[in-house]
Amino acid sequence: MIVVREARPEDDAAVGEILVSGYLTAYARKMPEVVVGEERRRTLRDVAGKRRIATVLVVEVDGRVKGTVAIFKPGAETSEAWVPGAADLRHLAVDPALQGQGLAAPLLDEAERIAREVWRVPAICLHVRRGNAGVARLYQRRGYLRSPEGDLEYPEVELDAYVLKF
Repeated sequence: MIVVREARPEDDAAVGEILVSGYLTAYARKMPEVVVGEERRRTLRDVAGKRRIATVLVVEVDGRVKGTVAIFKPGAETSEAWVPGAADLRHLAVDPALQGQGLAAPLLDEAERIAREVWRVPAICLHVRRGNAGVARLYQRRGYLRSPEGDLEYPEVELDAYVLKF
């Protein structure tokens, strides 16, 4: 049975490991030139910190946490949303053993529902590592549109912006 719910403190370790292993596995397969360094791993594992400033969702399969996504309210600390009043979606990851089995969809369904129906925001913004065409397609199939005005460029990474307007 699949259940999507808000993460609890007891989920933090599992969510952190799913984020790290999900990113490592995905990048090793799709973008082998990407290195996920120790600082990035620490950031991904700081689920308690993320829960303080965002809504962190998990998907359970038969009672075990197997995926996650975080959605930040407009104006939240560290939000990267560029559309006024928009939510910011980040850190979508699924246990590598279960990737490709449709577990991202219920996580995104619930995050989008919260943004649209509970927070009543006009849009959700997100970023995809430049060159990660598979992830970009996942969001585009859901109606997210490329939004270059929100692109971010850091010394270590370039991020393409996408937006879903309600």
